[in-house]
Amino acid sequence: MTTSHTKIIACATVIEEMLPILPEGVSYEVLDFGLHLTPEKLRVTLQDRIDAADADTVILGYGLCSMAVVGLMATDCTIVVPRVDDCIAIFLGSHDAYIEQARREPGTYYLTKGWIEVSDTPFAEYERLVERYGQIRALRMIKLMLKNYTRLAFIDTGHYEQERYRQYTRLMAKQFDLRYEELPGSRALVEKMIFGPWNGDFVIARPGETITYADFKTPSRNLSRTGFAP
Repeated sequence: MTTSHTKIIACATVIEEMLPILPEGVSYEVLDFGLHLTPEKLRVTLQDRIDAADADTVILGYGLCSMAVVGLMATDCTIVVPRVDDCIAIFLGSHDAYIEQARREPGTYYLTKGWIEVSDTPFAEYERLVERYGQIRALRMIKLMLKNYTRLAFIDTGHYEQERYRQYTRLMAKQFDLRYEELPGSRALVEKMIFGPWNGDFVIARPGETITYADFKTPSRNLSRTGFAP
């Protein structure tokens, strides 16, 4: 498959993991991470970008993402999306790796370099609340938000300046009475997104098909084509 016939559409945090290994000349588009806050808006935006992609295949750098991808239609292209609930599994390398963490310690809040940079976390919200309500009230509000969490896990995806983000996560864990833990990230799923094979780890919607919730619970048949040649 030539790179000119395939396009990647991804959120800001996921594309960061793809760019270091993306073949030169591959077309990609980055969507605002804030769209996650309104899944319906994210779905509409994704559909608009898919329809305008002018590509044979569109790879989505998303997961189920609060049902935002359910209902997306592959109009005149094939859609490929990782069969995961959200990008945590992408950063950990697989759906199974995420499930293992969720079973071992369900009360975990995850951070990565990308999430810290886009400032869409309770810890960034705390800083905004301090300006509005003062430190004592802001701390009480965020602790209430985090009442079901016991662990703050930093996923080391191997990017530069990891120590800076590691220290930030340690500081937040201490401030909000959470246990700090570091988890090794993996590019295994990101590599398969780009290079294939697009097997049972992916939801495949061929031209005219619509992505359903059931697709994320039943492995797809392998797509005969794979991604870009390494």
